[in-house]
Amino acid sequence: MKDRRPLYLMAPALAWLTAFMVIPCLLILALAFFRRGLYGGIEYTFTLENLALVFDPLYAGIFLKSAAIAGLSALIAVIVGYAAAFAIAAAPARRQPILLFFAVLPFWSNYLVRTYAWIVLLNREGLIAGLAQWLGFDGELPKLLYTESAVVVGLVYNYLPFVILACYAPLSRLNPEIAEASQDLGASAWTTFRRVTVPLTFPGIATGFVFVFVLSIGNFVTPALLGGGQFQMIGNLVYAQFLTANDWPFGAALSMILIAIMMGLLTLQTFASERASGAKREDS
Repeated sequence: MKDRRPLYLMAPALAWLTAFMVIPCLLILALAFFRRGLYGGIEYTFTLENLALVFDPLYAGIFLKSAAIAGLSALIAVIVGYAAAFAIAAAPARRQPILLFFAVLPFWSNYLVRTYAWIVLLNREGLIAGLAQWLGFDGELPKLLYTESAVVVGLVYNYLPFVILACYAPLSRLNPEIAEASQDLGASAWTTFRRVTVPLTFPGIATGFVFVFVLSIGNFVTPALLGGGQFQMIGNLVYAQFLTANDWPFGAALSMILIAIMMGLLTLQTFASERASGAKREDS
């Protein structure tokens, strides 16, 4: 009974995930192998056309565009989030909880509210334009809203707390004596950071990057609101296939390819973290 106790404790969570995640994903996977009906709906005739159509240059280009935007958002989020996590971990212990509280405070508001706030900030009559006029700028500001840059800013802002938390965990556990030993051996502060701190906290960096990338590449709300429909990401395409074009089989095929990409990245991140943890145990 003792050996089975963890399994019993995990059973409700596993049952919930199976019922509301695994089974729906399997149903979507099954839909990808059928045809769209003449007037929409599903025609239960086996075909591989939907999966082949995913790799059409038009849709492959949307995948690559989505990956580029998600990758840029993840990179910016990692740079900003790691700096913030480093500052929090370096702060006095009594101040770290309140700093973490402020880092995750945006999560207390709705995702749509946070995204609409950026519309208020970035539109031509928004706060940024008003601030520029108050500072004496008379020229026309470059277009800020409904651009790829606006989408990247929105994604970084919404997912930045994930990176801060992922990077803070290894930074807070890092033994300060290691950095002191590096500096005692003649290394500068920058060299110590680059060759000691970053490698030892790389699992947190990788976790934060993968989190932001995976969440960004399938996002459809931020591109729709901040991109203004000027370009499509893969999440918008999937949304359109299910709710506009009424082509559920092709939407299911797109979803499955997207889920496969996400699962592959998460698996690589897990292996990298385990390898880094194993290397640290061997060194110690």
